[in-house]
Amino acid sequence: MRAELKITYDDYKTLPEGGPRYQVIEGELVMMTPAPNFGHQKLVWGLGTALYNHVLHHGLGTVVGAPVDLILSETNVFQPDIVFVSRKRKRIIVREGLRGAPDLCVEVLSKSTADQDRDVKRKLYAQFGVLELWLVDPELKQVEVFRLQEDSAAPARVFKARETLKSALLPGFEVELKELFSR
Repeated sequence: MRAELKITYDDYKTLPEGGPRYQVIEGELVMMTPAPNFGHQKLVWGLGTALYNHVLHHGLGTVVGAPVDLILSETNVFQPDIVFVSRKRKRIIVREGLRGAPDLCVEVLSKSTADQDRDVKRKLYAQFGVLELWLVDPELKQVEVFRLQEDSAAPARVFKARETLKSALLPGFEVELKELFSR
């Protein structure tokens, strides 16, 4: 029998820059869909800007947006939409991206990636030590906040469009979702 071929980070980094873009999930090379739609990018930029400003103002760490390689293992390399790395975990910031679990990953769901984000990536984020995962659903206009090291199977809280997004991970951080989803 032939052993199953697994793609590693070393294989991944030999891919040409400039596209198409890929992720490595459990050793499988997964091509990312074409560029996200305009609404997706507005959500990423709106939420990312709010996070960035809060983290910078309070000296909490670093916020970056895609594309950035999040290398969780040699066979799991993701590109979350937004990532927060606390000062405590800053050692994971390396020249090629992030090597290890950040504090927070944010995925803005799209029809082509929602199942993957909700299932396999959520489980792997938990397995590798990510503290929180925010799944932003533009269709339902809600944000599911998972505290992955407490219960990775169910969101700790679901924030609806008329609520204010908050997180114990980022004291004082607040975003009015109606403003975020109306942009």
